Amino acid sequence: MQLSLGIDTGGTYTDAVLFDQVDGVIAKAKSLTTRHDLAIGISRAIGAVIAAARIETAKIGLVSLSTTLATNALVEGRGGRVALLFIGFTDADAQRAGLTEALDGDPLVHIGGGHDSHGSPIAELDETALERAAVELAPEVSAFAVTAQFATRNPEHETRAREVLLRLTNRPVTSGHELSAKLNGPRRALTSVLNARLIGLITSLIESARVTMADLGIDAPLMVVRGDGSLMAAELAVSRPIETIVSGPAASLIGAVHLAGVADAVVADIGGTTTDIAILRDGVPRLDPDGARVGGFHTMVEAVAMTTIGLGGDSEVIIDVRHPHPAVVLGPRRVVPVSLVAIDHPTLVHDALDRQLRNDLPSDHDGRFLVPMPIDAGNAVGLSADESALHARIGDVVRPMGGLVRTLADGRRLRRLIGRGLVQVAAFTPTDASHVLGEFTAFDADAARKAATLMSRTRSFGGVAVAPDAETLAGRVVDTLRRRSAEALLDVGLALDGFAGSHLSGHPLVAASLDRRVGIVAVSAGLAVPVIGLGASAGLVSQSVLSPPSPMPSTPADPALAAPLEAPPRPLISPAAARRQSADPVLTRCATSASLVDCS
Repeated sequence: MQLSLGIDTGGTYTDAVLFDQVDGVIAKAKSLTTRHDLAIGISRAIGAVIAAARIETAKIGLVSLSTTLATNALVEGRGGRVALLFIGFTDADAQRAGLTEALDGDPLVHIGGGHDSHGSPIAELDETALERAAVELAPEVSAFAVTAQFATRNPEHETRAREVLLRLTNRPVTSGHELSAKLNGPRRALTSVLNARLIGLITSLIESARVTMADLGIDAPLMVVRGDGSLMAAELAVSRPIETIVSGPAASLIGAVHLAGVADAVVADIGGTTTDIAILRDGVPRLDPDGARVGGFHTMVEAVAMTTIGLGGDSEVIIDVRHPHPAVVLGPRRVVPVSLVAIDHPTLVHDALDRQLRNDLPSDHDGRFLVPMPIDAGNAVGLSADESALHARIGDVVRPMGGLVRTLADGRRLRRLIGRGLVQVAAFTPTDASHVLGEFTAFDADAARKAATLMSRTRSFGGVAVAPDAETLAGRVVDTLRRRSAEALLDVGLALDGFAGSHLSGHPLVAASLDRRVGIVAVSAGLAVPVIGLGASAGLVSQSVLSPPSPMPSTPADPALAAPLEAPPRPLISPAAARRQSADPVLTRCATSASLVDCS
């Protein structure tokens, strides 16, 4: 018997599963993702699944690695500092395809050269300017991206630029023509920039997996899941990490197809950082021939057609105080749940929360902590003096944010450190809200309650408190997560049905249906196909898109005409029941790991 080992490293958890072609899933295990050292979380997950299966590692013939780390980094705007050498293009070209936004202040250097649409040179490559840029920028960046005009017709200038950069800088170089053979230079440049930014992250992940395999005596090929669900060698993934975006959800989607047995469905994978939504047609996931869209960027990477939004169990909870009644806003940034950081640092976290609770006036930094991350070869490159000073002030231990971030300028510097992966923020999240409500109790519920109490004191400009107590605030946070998931599901369905526009779920009529509001006119909007929910937060997928509101009673009592009526929640049903009732909207809960899904 030869087994396949699947590993999925997400923003919160690392999952491992052992799979046999005949017997299916024989063991599964889960461990927290250790962002400061990915090898620790991977080793714990693999060790646990091997122990559960009671097998010898020699029986493992293939290791498959999928991840959401690349997707999460793009959604959150994280990654290394890179430089783009833009050969033969103009300033106007740099404004196209979101390239300027993707660079976000990272260097862009115009270099003379490029070719025409027939592959003939329109100018000689300016090697003098190229060498000068290489020498000047090497100390400030972790990688280079190179894109030349019409390089898909003739890659000569990109190839030469790569040779010069490798010779002079010893930094990784991404060439646009190696990622896509399609025309559209600015979009190739965007894809190249994102790829270069992810190299350090994916290299660290793959190296962590290799170290763990060696330590545990696993001698098998290591493959990485692409965004289209296929596999590629780990060596290729190191140079082309952009192809791993949405690999975690793509792997989960393929597993859902295999196990759920539903031909047509909407698949929602709700993780710690993102919610990923895809469509099944005739049992086959739809590919996006125009390139994957992640974090607002339209890449040229062929992948499963998936809508990814920054919404998950670890989304940052923000209180918008600009309105008369404070509003709860989630994400897109992922933060460490307060309840989780309190597990590792109980005295520090509780002392800080207790001290903040004794203060008469709330602070914007209450319930928030800074978690330093290790410095690697690329993430500290190019910091300004002020950013370096703030990083030094934070130090190498978890500390309350108050007192460290003193000014608006410090806030901007902190965002830069977060973007580089040098610091994480710990704050209140939907995961913490679930602890307050008693729905999830794996971490420190007492710390979550204290953080919720602090946040409930937040007041609008008009002096209105966001909530009277921790439980009310937690309920609003979970309700917001459910509502956002419902809106995302409907928006994807409406777009595929040919309705133009974005966020159509915000239309008052659709909102009335989601609110289950029934008056003189009963408005109903929902999905006509099953919903397969993946991930630990699958139960938070809103029931309001799975079943319509209850009809209005024939003789309603005034003044309850417009009052929402409670409809019984639609039950979660098993995959077997899903196969029998595939015409009905259903929700199947699945735990995912690499390219395998175990539905329970």
